[in-house]
Amino acid sequence: MSYARRLSETVRQRGNLCVGIDPMPSVLAAWELLTDVKGLEACARGIVEELGELIAVFKPQSAFFEAFGSPGIAVLERVLADIRETGAISLLDVKRGDIGSSMTGYATAYLEDGSPLAADAVTLSPYLGVRALLPAIDLAVMQGRGVYVLARTSNPEGARIQHHAAQVVIDEITGLNPERDHAIGLVVGATHSDLGCDLTGFNASILAPGIGAQGGTVEGLGTTFGSALRHVLPTASREVIGGGRDELQGRATRLLEKMALIAS
Repeated sequence: MSYARRLSETVRQRGNLCVGIDPMPSVLAAWELLTDVKGLEACARGIVEELGELIAVFKPQSAFFEAFGSPGIAVLERVLADIRETGAISLLDVKRGDIGSSMTGYATAYLEDGSPLAADAVTLSPYLGVRALLPAIDLAVMQGRGVYVLARTSNPEGARIQHHAAQVVIDEITGLNPERDHAIGLVVGATHSDLGCDLTGFNASILAPGIGAQGGTVEGLGTTFGSALRHVLPTASREVIGGGRDELQGRATRLLEKMALIAS
């Protein structure tokens, strides 16, 4: 089954909220955990344990696991396995982007069947060119997985570069998608009132980070994305996980209810 179809079916069953698994020190403190590997594992796997049957997509941020070296990466492997067992989709936030054999190496690590770090989808950076990402894109398609390419990110620092590049990225991916099962998504932040780019003809999933702590709101999604709203996976991390384990399900459910109202 293609990634686009799996995503569509999972979202239909569970709603379109993507929850970021960002076990940063402030989140660990809110969970009353130490900033060590044990705390990392208790938090990250606890998020999946609490929300695994409720949420369609989980987005672990690789950096917070890499910070602990090989023990942290081992935790990330277990988190990805946990997500798989719940039937949810894992979208690993690694933002890789390279050329030739290096890009192939990243693709093998994160998208190859049998790799302990294989996820259902990953984030990629197009700074070296969209077509430089083809080793990852084509392997993803072959394996029934997906990729999300950075276009207009949620952080304000990206505006100067992305103002010029975002439309090029969007247009190239729109052209590549029909022959690749529409497995190539975009990362477009939910924090912008004016994207400065046109998503009207885009034909695949859009990951929209920034709901909550970064200033994006569910209510603002319609204004930001317009007719492309049907493709959007709104993404929240600290808004859901940053208040500790208590009421974790309640915070996620309230966001899902808000998004259902917007969609209707």
